[in-house]
Amino acid sequence: MAITKEQVRHVAKLARLKLSEEELENYTKELSSILDYMEKLNELDTSNVEPLTYPVGNKNVFRKDELGISVKTEDALKNAPLKNDKYFKVPKVIKSNKK
Repeated sequence: MAITKEQVRHVAKLARLKLSEEELENYTKELSSILDYMEKLNELDTSNVEPLTYPVGNKNVFRKDELGISVKTEDALKNAPLKNDKYFKVPKVIKSNKK
């Protein structure tokens, strides 16, 4: 299936692209080539092929959610440069517009 320069020009206009005459020529050839390849793929018999969401049949493997040993608050805060009682103290990053 061939695509024309006018079709490429129309798509470029919709995408708000300014293409030179050389670019129009190149895109016309490249897009025609892509469409020709797609036509070849349409010749394949896919009637017995199930559609895939992903090209490989992997599934997520989830581990069991098991209760484990937690880090004590004192140990977690031991090397913190700034701390406030039981919490990490960090610099303020959200500015306020209040005057």
